[in-house]
Amino acid sequence: MTETIEAKVSNMETHSALPPEETERLGGEIVAALKTVFDPEIPADIYELGLIYKVDIKDDRTVDVEMTLTTPNCPAAGELPTMVENAVASVPGIGIVNVNLVWEPAWTPDRMTDEARLVLNMW
Repeated sequence: MTETIEAKVSNMETHSALPPEETERLGGEIVAALKTVFDPEIPADIYELGLIYKVDIKDDRTVDVEMTLTTPNCPAAGELPTMVENAVASVPGIGIVNVNLVWEPAWTPDRMTDEARLVLNMW
């Protein structure tokens, strides 16, 4: 079983062998860690930009992250997935982290939070 954190969804349903308090703690700390990762060309973090599509916390504490980039030609394509892997792996209690770069659905500015829109002045 896995615990899935859908980006920007606050009410999660838990189907995990991990205690709910632990999955909540891990989920919150993973989101905080993701917010420390910035696209080098954009002054907003990748979580607020909507680049994180899904985070699965498995019963063995392995974490699978599904993410995208603003464009397939993004100059940071080589480094951002590694930055995400390192950020999530820094959370206490997390095991192996697997980052999967996906292109479907394609990223659009509609995925950005209001915070990212404010930083980028995109209203």
